[in-house]
Amino acid sequence: MSEIISTPLAPKAIGPYSQAIKAGNILYTSGQIALSPESGELVGATTAEQTEQIMKNLSAVLEAAGASLDSIVKTTCFLADIADFASFNEVYGRYIKTAPARSCVAVKDLPKGALAEVEVIAVCGGK
Repeated sequence: MSEIISTPLAPKAIGPYSQAIKAGNILYTSGQIALSPESGELVGATTAEQTEQIMKNLSAVLEAAGASLDSIVKTTCFLADIADFASFNEVYGRYIKTAPARSCVAVKDLPKGALAEVEVIAVCGGK
């Protein structure tokens, strides 16, 4: 059985999906872009600035499910420009210390003109 995870501390979904789904003790988050939970507007003009907001949003969703950034076992990262890989990694690395498995790709476009998006798989109730 699965459970929909939702928190007002992260942006509402901008389509027909949930912030995250918890299946057993595994959490699957939807991709987070740098939306403000309060306004729903994009935050930050650079990939680094947007990544800061993304990580805050992901942290809020993880906490709502009983997990944390340290619980992440896999991330999938999307960049609008692969040239921003280093600046993205600098911010990402300040938040995620456990070196989970990761994919990072450049894509043509992201919702709302975002420069980055991150989704994660985490284990709830432990690392």
